[in-house]
Amino acid sequence: MNIDRLLQQGSGDEERASAIPPLDEWHPALSGDMNIFIHADGSWSHEGQPFGRPKVARLLATLLRLDDEGYCLVTPVERWRIKVEDLPLVAVEADFRDNAWWFTTQFDDVVRLDADHPLSVTLTPQGEAVPQLPVRFGLAARLHRNVYYQLVEAAETRDLGNGTSEIGLMSTGQWFALGRLDEEPSGEAP
Repeated sequence: MNIDRLLQQGSGDEERASAIPPLDEWHPALSGDMNIFIHADGSWSHEGQPFGRPKVARLLATLLRLDDEGYCLVTPVERWRIKVEDLPLVAVEADFRDNAWWFTTQFDDVVRLDADHPLSVTLTPQGEAVPQLPVRFGLAARLHRNVYYQLVEAAETRDLGNGTSEIGLMSTGQWFALGRLDEEPSGEAP
């Protein structure tokens, strides 16, 4: 994969450079493994070194999808597997408008919280339960801590009975849970 050539193809036209190509239409054989690693915080490294040019990570993110073999960078003629510590994208902004929550990733993907992009709570590699959101081509974004706190602040509580409550959000007329709270047993302190 010639990254400089890919960058030149996109130069001069920022919109085209950040556009997501039709990765679902490309099915080349797996070319092998590339020594690229996406860290849990959404940063990228190559051969253990952080990317020197953020534009390269932004470009490569447009070529990323999740295949049966793992996370792959895909062009019409090549498909290279890379390693991802947790999820490849991070939702770094959240905004509520037009009765919906909208999330923006570190690479400017914009996703509306709805039935096609539901919020789910999954475990990070460190064992923390943190919400994630599907974005595109099997990729998901982990909610950044600040975004998660913003949602918790805006959340509502619903009583589920049996001493359990759920906190969550309404978006596009649907309920999306952020987590559950168990009520403390009543009684006097010892």
